[in-house]
Amino acid sequence: MILQETYTLMNGIKVPKIGLGTWQIPEGELTYNAVTWALKNGYRHIDTAMAYGNEVSVGKAIKDSGIAREDIFVTTKLPAECKGYEVAKECFEKSRIALGLDYIDMYLIHAPWPWHKIGMDCTQGNIDSWKAFEEIYDSGKAKSIGVSNFEQKHLQPILDQCKYVPMANQICFHIGKRQEETVEFCQPLNIKITAYSPLATGRIIGDDAIVAMAEKYNVTPAQLCIRYCIQKDTIVIPKSTKEERIISNVKVEFIISEEDIVVLDQL
Repeated sequence: MILQETYTLMNGIKVPKIGLGTWQIPEGELTYNAVTWALKNGYRHIDTAMAYGNEVSVGKAIKDSGIAREDIFVTTKLPAECKGYEVAKECFEKSRIALGLDYIDMYLIHAPWPWHKIGMDCTQGNIDSWKAFEEIYDSGKAKSIGVSNFEQKHLQPILDQCKYVPMANQICFHIGKRQEETVEFCQPLNIKITAYSPLATGRIIGDDAIVAMAEKYNVTPAQLCIRYCIQKDTIVIPKSTKEERIISNVKVEFIISEEDIVVLDQL
């Protein structure tokens, strides 16, 4: 069963192949219910971020689930605009406390630059943040550390000047947008790719070619898109606030043929 399948990060930590993304789900009942439904239906990986503003609800749902802490993999992130050693350590503690957890399973730098200044050179800030991440990792309060939205030019300074290679890179990845250069740079370094927005925030599930291929496999377009990401060897974190879709999104036990993967690659 796909919900019980894991990848192994470079440090030996196991991470479930599919998780629940919580981007754009507001704090409160919507987030609490989504996480509760996901955990009730077998999910064991929850992805959040300080920037999403919903860590308290995520943490409450985890606590209320009654599931053993060690059985749930929780990812959260340092806000994109927070660059530096001290602020990284402060933000980590705020996130950990908001989630109500003794440790975080994966902590990520959310982006290489502030969202309101995309493209800004924050090389030194990212290096300083990463050095704080390394200390947090060494302390055991984060079981793994990584980045998000980083390209080679953002990763290289960390590789050149820091102790640990990022264990994961969470990027926008879906049919039609595979960020091949970034993936090809990360793979030989054993930096695991996490695919966020595997449905392109819903934009691709109405595509004629995707709909037709989903019909061929007797699955939904969303299931086809998620399965595609898994067959590309990525961790996948689809988002939904509806229980029926949370359940449906992980019914991906089928295999897309190599020939059809090639077709999808060309979309």
